[in-house]
Amino acid sequence: MKTITLAQGNGGRETNELIDKVFKKYLGDFLLSLDEDAGVFSNDKNTTYSVSTDSYVVTPIFFPGGDIGKLSICGSSNDVAMMGAKPKYINIGFILEEGLEIQELEEILKGMAKELRYTGIKILSADTKVVPKGNTDKIFINTTAIGEIKKHSISSKNLKQGDAIILTGNIGSHGCVIFCSRSEIELHSDLKSDCKQLYPMLERVFETQIPIHALRDATRGGLAGVMNEWANNSKVNICLEEQSIPILKEVQGVCEILGLEPYSLANEGACVLGVPMEYAKEVCSLLKAHPDGKEAVVIGRVEGEDISTPRVILKNAWGSKRYLDYPQGELLPRIC
Repeated sequence: MKTITLAQGNGGRETNELIDKVFKKYLGDFLLSLDEDAGVFSNDKNTTYSVSTDSYVVTPIFFPGGDIGKLSICGSSNDVAMMGAKPKYINIGFILEEGLEIQELEEILKGMAKELRYTGIKILSADTKVVPKGNTDKIFINTTAIGEIKKHSISSKNLKQGDAIILTGNIGSHGCVIFCSRSEIELHSDLKSDCKQLYPMLERVFETQIPIHALRDATRGGLAGVMNEWANNSKVNICLEEQSIPILKEVQGVCEILGLEPYSLANEGACVLGVPMEYAKEVCSLLKAHPDGKEAVVIGRVEGEDISTPRVILKNAWGSKRYLDYPQGELLPRIC
């Protein structure tokens, strides 16, 4: 590994290798949020918070169903929500390229304001930098979200034998939209990104006593990335029922045309829960009570514990099985 490649930003195997072999070598001793979407800390009043930082460099900056501003708020809000937290505060950093049109900036800010207002998130601090033309791609945004934890003990390391795997919505829409929006592809589709904040949908589940063992939004690396992370971190096998995984016909069509794997495509409005099987029906019912969770469904289960070589197994309607591996190679650069 001598130089950085685009494949190392795909959220799959190459990303994990970069983190393990380079970043952890120098920063590993200081990481409190290893293998999780966000870090957790407490104040002197024993209130527990979750915090997550992310940077958004998506291209194009406007796409069907959203823009880089909406994406930045939803993405960081969702990262703290995946630790069982209600998003409350956010820090924002803007890197603007010389020549960016003010009208475009205002449209982006409008989208951010709408999302902040939706869940009542407040801005703690913000920063703006302008760089010479050619030093960035119109606009990059960095956000750090802070949320108060309402549901404790959620971790990618907590899956148990027999846990149900629940998916809250259709997969692959965001990745397909970004792919189709890229000028070199010129593939037209009626698809829209699923970009949305997930806490409002999850709030009722967080308010119950139902244990959530694991929770993750399937962004970079898609469903395949999340499932493989969970299998490896919890040392379990995960068996998924292919016919149960909701995929829009438009997404299937784009994947067939371009030879893409829908399970590896990015999502910005779908998450996966791992809960004890006896609570699966109740969790699905609570999720479906919110408009954003109407597609919630059990897609698989956890099999075994302390597995030496954890795998994700995809079973089709005819009973055939195949391994669903970590995404590899260059997938969809700049999807977030």
